[in-house]
Amino acid sequence: MRCGSWPRRWDSVSSTIWWDCSCPKRHPLQRPTEDSRLKVLAQLSLAEIVLGFAARRFRAEEYLRACLARIAASEARIQAWAFLDPQQALRQAKNADDRRREGLPLGPLAGVPLGVKGIIATEDMPTQMGSPIFAGHQPRHAAECVERLQDAGAYVAGKTVTTEFAYLTPAKTRNPWQVTHTPGGSSAGSAAAVAAGHVPAALGTQTHGSVIRPAAFCGVVGFKPSKDLLPYRGVAHLAPSLDQLGVFARRVADAAQLTSALAKRDQALAPTLPQAPENPVFVFFTDLPWVTAEATQSQAMEAAFFLLRQAGARLVPAVLPASLAAAAEVHRRILLFEAHRQLGELQARERERISPQMNATLDAGREIAEADYLAALEERAEMMRALDHFLADDYALLLPPAPGPAPQGLGSTGNPAFCTLFSLTGMPAITLPVSLGVQGLPLGLQMGARLGQDAALLAAAQWVEARLGFRATPPD
Repeated sequence: MRCGSWPRRWDSVSSTIWWDCSCPKRHPLQRPTEDSRLKVLAQLSLAEIVLGFAARRFRAEEYLRACLARIAASEARIQAWAFLDPQQALRQAKNADDRRREGLPLGPLAGVPLGVKGIIATEDMPTQMGSPIFAGHQPRHAAECVERLQDAGAYVAGKTVTTEFAYLTPAKTRNPWQVTHTPGGSSAGSAAAVAAGHVPAALGTQTHGSVIRPAAFCGVVGFKPSKDLLPYRGVAHLAPSLDQLGVFARRVADAAQLTSALAKRDQALAPTLPQAPENPVFVFFTDLPWVTAEATQSQAMEAAFFLLRQAGARLVPAVLPASLAAAAEVHRRILLFEAHRQLGELQARERERISPQMNATLDAGREIAEADYLAALEERAEMMRALDHFLADDYALLLPPAPGPAPQGLGSTGNPAFCTLFSLTGMPAITLPVSLGVQGLPLGLQMGARLGQDAALLAAAQWVEARLGFRATPPD
């Protein structure tokens, strides 16, 4: 019987996770129970899973069973999944084991189960858009991003919950840290599933703040690459000029590895990140003209900045250029106009089965004149040039991912306003957890860079992650 024990180390020779007793009697190292082993497996990073599977430390089926055990323990409370077929997932895992046993080539994500947001097409699972209108909807072909992951050896464990049409109407998912708080949206299920240890990584999308915000609220890494770096074919659109694919993971390196497997061939991101400068220069905002951070978020930023300065970074406070002050309004006009153009005909047929909040959004989009929309596109192009020039001499821009921690209640997914700049311009952005607030909820740090500087941004984020050293998982 163990007393006060914790995971001590992985023995790569015997493929055993050992435990060390912390009681005053100093009991010797002990072999873990099967339940303990599964719990540790479910906490591995994406890189650790890939390396461990390739080195035959565990089978893909064994790792999946660890994930399924986590799902069984918390899904009823969190509700991260719109569709889950454990038997189908087990068949996929066993197929990966068979390939390894037969000596067949293994992809860079071999044996890895992933979550896929409910607006991303899968040919063997329903894609329901978070709407009763599409209940049971089965696409004939998988999205290109899903095909790329499968080519890399990964497989889809299930479809994660999305808000209705990937916009603001809250879904059923709860925050794994405190179920009375929102997980954010629209990629609610993907963020919650990764945070809860259901899967090591997941796909999401962002039109305004749908990757960055839920990642911050759930205490995981969320990465929204440069516009068009990742393929969007087979993913439902809300506002095509703004929609982008993104990823959720537990570590920056995991997000980079997943993005590398997904990236378009002509814009491929190398699986190995470049070296960040020893003394990087960051420019930062703590507020924007259209949104102000709460005290707890500002304090988390200040604490993170102190540690980064201690590590050699130079942080430069800045004020948003006046040419970008109207970014929130420009984003609003583009989003509303394009959302109505995408869903207006569906609304005319199915208004009663669309939520009041979504109907109001589409009604507002119908009122925007095409001339105003075209003017907004021109303003956006000018803002892209202005932000690119603003960031020209700096390694990355730092700002909050949200005004504060996940709000209490499930009637809202939170404020996405701190995500506006990078969603409007298509520039890459990433958030990583940096601390827990007074309520025990995660707080994050958002970083952004110039268009096309995805590798440099990921390298900078990895540098920051290593210097801050923050690690936390939701309570069971």
